[in-house]
Amino acid sequence: MSSDLGIIIVTKVATTFIGGVMKENVLETLKNLNFTEYEAKAYLALLEESPLTGYAVAKNSGVPRSKIYETLDSLTIRGDILISPGSTQQYIPVPAKELIKNRRIKAEEDFKLAEKSLEQFNQSAKNRENIWNITGHNEILDKVKECILSAEHRILIELWNEEFKELESELRKAADKGVIVTIVAYGKVECDFAFVYFHDMSAEITDEYGGRWIVVSADDSEVVAGIVSLDKDSRAAWTMHQGLVMPITEVIIHDLYIMEIMDKHRELLEDSFGKNLVNLRKKFSMHPDFKKHYV
Repeated sequence: MSSDLGIIIVTKVATTFIGGVMKENVLETLKNLNFTEYEAKAYLALLEESPLTGYAVAKNSGVPRSKIYETLDSLTIRGDILISPGSTQQYIPVPAKELIKNRRIKAEEDFKLAEKSLEQFNQSAKNRENIWNITGHNEILDKVKECILSAEHRILIELWNEEFKELESELRKAADKGVIVTIVAYGKVECDFAFVYFHDMSAEITDEYGGRWIVVSADDSEVVAGIVSLDKDSRAAWTMHQGLVMPITEVIIHDLYIMEIMDKHRELLEDSFGKNLVNLRKKFSMHPDFKKHYV
C-alpha cells in the first residue's frame, strides 16, 4: 500500500469518528433533538471546523449546495449556530454543551406548558359535559364574576338592581377591555358602559317568581343561571355544556327581541295581549294563583 493511499484511508476513517464516537450515532442523537438530517450534518461540520462559509459547510457536510443556506438559516433562527461578522458571511456553532443546556431548558418549558395545557383541556372537557351546582348568594355571584372577567367578546346578563350593584365593578372592567355588555335590568339600573334594556313590572315579576334570579351568558360558551334572593339557600347552575348554554343564551336574546318589539309597537301589542302582555303570562301559567313554583 502506498503512503498516499494509506493517508486517504486513514482520513476517511477518521471522518467517521468524533471523539471516538461514530458520526452516524451523533447524527441520530441530533435528530432526536429535532434536527433534520441536513441540519445535523451542517452543525457537525461546524463543530469540526469553524468559522466556515456556506459553500464550505456544504462541501464539508455533504448537504447539497441548493439546500445549504436554507439549512443554515433554520439553524441560525433556532439559535444553534451564529453568523460571524465580516465582509464574507461565515458561520460558527453554538458550543455543544450550551446547545444541550438550551435544549434541556426548552424541553422543561415545553413539558410545563404541556402539563398545564392538558390539565386545562381536561378540566374544560369535563366542564363541557357537566353541570355544576352552586349554593349561596355570595358563592353564585363569585362564579358570575369569574365568568364576567374571563369573557373576551360578549356578556348577556339578566339581573335585578341589587345584584347589579355587586357586579358593577366586574362588568365595567369587562367593558373597558372591549367586551360588549348587554343587560336586561329588573328595576332601576344606572349604567354608562353597557346596553341596558329595562324590563317592565319588575316588582310584580319578583312576586310572581318568589324571588330574584340571575342569568349570565359569557361568550356564548358558559352560563350561570339561578335564584339569588334566598341568601344561603340561593342556588344556581354553572355549565359549559352546549346543550344548556345554547338555549339559555337564546332565552336572553329572545327577551331582548321582545323588548325591542315592545319599544316599537307597545300600543298595538297591549291592545291584543293586555298591559305588559299580562294575558300571555296568564295563558302560559300552569298554576291557578298565577305564580311560579320553582322554589
